[in-house]
Amino acid sequence: MFGLVPFASRHDLAKEENDFDRLFDVFDEPFLTNFKAPDFKVDVKDNGTSYELTAELPGLKKEDISLTYEDHYLTIATKTAEDNDKKDEKGNYVRRERRSTSMSRSFYIDNIDESKATAEYKDGVLTVCMPKLTEKAEPSHTISIEG
Repeated sequence: MFGLVPFASRHDLAKEENDFDRLFDVFDEPFLTNFKAPDFKVDVKDNGTSYELTAELPGLKKEDISLTYEDHYLTIATKTAEDNDKKDEKGNYVRRERRSTSMSRSFYIDNIDESKATAEYKDGVLTVCMPKLTEKAEPSHTISIEG
């Protein structure tokens, strides 16, 4: 059980209770409650002649987002870095915090015209419009019969 005892416990450790029962109280405590994998919501809609992908990316700048389409996979990737430096009068750090996050999601989307795909980022929402390939009829030709 090494390492599973939380520092902030709802139970008073000075209380008299059975040590064996207290061992299992650890599992009643919130463990890793602040841990959440970064993620973003995405909707993909088939409009008949095109696909429209909408991704919610609040708080990001357009420069933090990249879109790639390779081997029929559309990938949305984001990367941000934040520094929060506070210094005293002499320039020494009083507090220095850094945060870096990255997220990535890929979607298999076949039969699109890559050259006509467009993307717009406005008010924290990324909208990608991907027109479908128009099927071209193969030119007919006559097969001669020999003999």
